[in-house]
Amino acid sequence: MMSTLTTRQKSALFGYRPNQISSANSNDDGHFKPMTIFQTKRLLATATAFLTITCGAAFAQEAPAEVSPDTVVGTVGDEQITERDLQYTLQDLEGQFAQMPPGQQRFAALMSLIDIRLLAQKADEEGVDETDAFQERMQFLRTRALHNLYFQSEVIDQITEDEVRARYDEEVAATPPTNETRARHILVESEDEAKAIIEEINGGADFVEVAQEKSTGPSAPQGGDLGYFGPGRMVPEFDTAVNALNPGEITAEPVQTQFGWHVIRVEDRRPVQPPAFAQVEPQIRNALLRERYLNLLQSLRADAPVDVTDPALKEAFDAAMARQQQTPEATPE
Repeated sequence: MMSTLTTRQKSALFGYRPNQISSANSNDDGHFKPMTIFQTKRLLATATAFLTITCGAAFAQEAPAEVSPDTVVGTVGDEQITERDLQYTLQDLEGQFAQMPPGQQRFAALMSLIDIRLLAQKADEEGVDETDAFQERMQFLRTRALHNLYFQSEVIDQITEDEVRARYDEEVAATPPTNETRARHILVESEDEAKAIIEEINGGADFVEVAQEKSTGPSAPQGGDLGYFGPGRMVPEFDTAVNALNPGEITAEPVQTQFGWHVIRVEDRRPVQPPAFAQVEPQIRNALLRERYLNLLQSLRADAPVDVTDPALKEAFDAAMARQQQTPEATPE
């Protein structure tokens, strides 16, 4: 059984794609250096986005319903472009296409593919595929594709709805019961003003009306109503005073905080309800993905030890591994 997740772990989302690299494209001697594959993708997407935007909504195209992946949507020279190619492009450049309206993303993918095919065909004619640079990049792309496909099949596809629901139930059961309080307050500048207001309310004045008339806080129009809040949501002095009151009671003495002097009345107190399953399902699913991924990596490292020889990188790597070992989510079930 996994230990319960911390608030940070519950909210952390996990992504398995490498981060894009942002760097200048010139060497120290001023000569131009080749862009990384990530920079190239970004440049391609930017150019496509510009074309799509300038073409306008006239090019907005939704994918046909239940279209076959093998459907040919166009050709570049003798090469066909299929619906499957469009979907691969949309997945590969999803970060760059995310800002486009959904109806224009498919057209943007097509334009990107046409540009890619045109340049690729020319490069093939000139023997670029025989160069060391091409072979090195193909090796990296092959490794990355294998990683992503294995991650899909052995991590993402292994997380079931029952497992997500079970983790939700586990977290709810492990959360200590707490109460939330609904309170009103009247905020004034001086202690004497606050004492006079307490006397006025104890003498029969309506708290809501006094708050609307005399409170300097932003909640004055609502009669000082602060709504429901849990422990620790207010400044400590206010929180302590609220916890000492029962519903219907007001503070016997003014409460001083950094904002001024308060007269507080507790309206209600009730148990905090856990968030609905649908509300937190994405966070729970991503936490499970991260756990399964780290556990998988841990088992693989045991069979293929990693040796980092660069001194600076080795220090950072060892520190990262130590932190990972201390994280409950990295511990096998």
